[in-house]
Amino acid sequence: MSNEKLMLEELVKNALYRIDENTRMVQKSLAFISEQELWQPPNESLNSIGNLILHLCGNMTQYIISSLGEIEDKRNRDSEFSASKIADKSEIIKLLEKTVTNSKSVILNANSNQLLKIRLVQGFELSGVGVVLHAVEHYSYHTGQIAFWVKQLKNKDLGFYEGVNLNIKNE
Repeated sequence: MSNEKLMLEELVKNALYRIDENTRMVQKSLAFISEQELWQPPNESLNSIGNLILHLCGNMTQYIISSLGEIEDKRNRDSEFSASKIADKSEIIKLLEKTVTNSKSVILNANSNQLLKIRLVQGFELSGVGVVLHAVEHYSYHTGQIAFWVKQLKNKDLGFYEGVNLNIKNE
């Protein structure tokens, strides 16, 4: 197997791992909040957790499912931020899980040509690798925002790494 193929496989493996980690953290965060808190923005200049999840789904759909998956882009980005109490927590979780499952499938099934092809996404020229990196980084960024807002609301550690020794030194 070529080095290029091995590197692409490693990228895919790690991207899928990070997507799963972010999903786990968002799900754990959502378990601590009420239906009302899901749609409560921290202030007028910030988005609610519900809007952030809609935004994450829109971004993953546009970048991964549409662009990398090579299907039509139908995203309406502005609606992700203007929506208000359009779904309850279980529906929002299902939407996120469905989007993540579909996104992971596209990444897992992408061939070398799709991962290396340059395309225009949201006005940016990106390879398929760039699309995956953007989507994973974007998911991580908003996962941190969600976790911060839940910690602020609940004054509670969310226990993302409960039972894991994070003080182990590198070998």
